[in-house]
Amino acid sequence: MTIFDIMGPIMIGPSSSHTAGAARLGRIARRLLGRTPARAEILLHGSFAATGRGHGTDKALTAGLLGMAPDDPRLPQAFDVAREEGMEVTVGSVNLQGAHPNTALLRLTAPDGRALEVRGASLGGGRVRVEAIDGLECTFSGDLPTLIIRNEDRPGQVAEVTGLLSRHGVNIATMQLYRDMRGGLAVMVIESDQPIDRGVKERLGSLDGIVRVTYLNMTEE
Repeated sequence: MTIFDIMGPIMIGPSSSHTAGAARLGRIARRLLGRTPARAEILLHGSFAATGRGHGTDKALTAGLLGMAPDDPRLPQAFDVAREEGMEVTVGSVNLQGAHPNTALLRLTAPDGRALEVRGASLGGGRVRVEAIDGLECTFSGDLPTLIIRNEDRPGQVAEVTGLLSRHGVNIATMQLYRDMRGGLAVMVIESDQPIDRGVKERLGSLDGIVRVTYLNMTEE
């Protein structure tokens, strides 16, 4: 435990879970999309839906989607900033069975029309957990450099990916595997101890059977 676990994050309040965590979720979703969305549908579940607007959860998520950190002084004006930057935002509620009370479902559309859906939860103290991308289950925090690899579910695919990372000196901290059905689409979530070079990501994307590679490193601008 560190002093930050006790005191909580540096943030624009009032709540580390409903405000700071929400801003961090939005910022992670923006990084996964690769740019500021043209349109964002924000759906709030549980406590987020019940008390989130009073805590500024909707504004915090919007701020994160615009690239703002939890301590950005513009956070309370996030809706105004979104309008200025041409990002269309709608906010609603959703009931997600079995989800954490502080959960948001973000449906994003990039300027080029590419769509992305991210579901994540704010765990308290500014900590977050991404739980699904485009409906496929996954679990990661964004604290470490993270690869999200969508691939065909077939023998040898995991070995190819881990072998390539090993050859390039990437040490895997954690690895999780998910799939929607046998022989269908699978997802690897790999957290590493060091940043991953762009060339490694490109080589991963060129492997046979790899559908998409997304790299998340929240320490890089």
